[in-house]
Amino acid sequence: MNELLINYQNELLGTLLTLGALAVTRFISIKAIRKVGRISDLNEIRTRLIIKYVAVGHFLLMIAILLLIWGVNIRELGLIISSVFAVIGVALFASWSILSNVTAGVILFFSFPYKIGDRIRIWDKEFEGESEFVIEDIRAYHVHLRKDNGELITYPNNLFLQKAVSLLGMDRGDADGSDAV
Repeated sequence: MNELLINYQNELLGTLLTLGALAVTRFISIKAIRKVGRISDLNEIRTRLIIKYVAVGHFLLMIAILLLIWGVNIRELGLIISSVFAVIGVALFASWSILSNVTAGVILFFSFPYKIGDRIRIWDKEFEGESEFVIEDIRAYHVHLRKDNGELITYPNNLFLQKAVSLLGMDRGDADGSDAV
């Protein structure tokens, strides 16, 4: 056992430092995201979703750093990774809209000026005549919009970044304007 510790002393130290540094940055990132969510008065479910994305990103970064520390042969690993990315690339190309909606969901978390319960108008020629909606829910891929006649529409997040949207007023039903329905 002592021989193992002596032989891999640098790798073990690098692993401990990496795990410690990533734990600290993950903690700070999560605190910052929660603070942004609290300051912006955002729904807790949306905040948890972004925290989940950050946790996955930290995990992938940790795996990459540990592979470098432990001296995995980059050429062999490169062949495996390029093969995996080729398959993933084909799969993502087939479903690029899902990826763009998730990315738009993250962007909307930090810069979306509307909250659940707001009455909005989407300036889109697809909505001729009736273009006023109440935001019912904001999810990872889409936003639930309710028409005045009660019809529920799911609108993709990436279209919120592409179309003009104007705030008409609040229809939240509570005095403090919280982000809950």
